[in-house]
Amino acid sequence: MTITATEFKKNLGKYMQLALSEDVYITKNGTILVKMSNPNKDKVDILNSLVGAAADNGMTVDEIKAARLERQ
Repeated sequence: MTITATEFKKNLGKYMQLALSEDVYITKNGTILVKMSNPNKDKVDILNSLVGAAADNGMTVDEIKAARLERQ
C-alpha cells in the first residue's frame, strides 16, 4: 500500500497495524521516502513454507518436531 506522509501522520496507528501484514510505502511529493514492514514477516513466511512442505508429505506438526529433535 502506498500513502502520503500527511495520511500517515493522520492515521499512524492504522498504518502501523497494517504494516504487520503488508508493506506500507510512505510518499512525499510523489516520491517514496519510507517503507514500513514487519521485521518478522520473512521468518514467518519461511516457517510457513517449511511446515507446508512437511504437511504435503503427510507429517503432523508433532512428527515434524520429533524428527527435528532426533537430528540434534
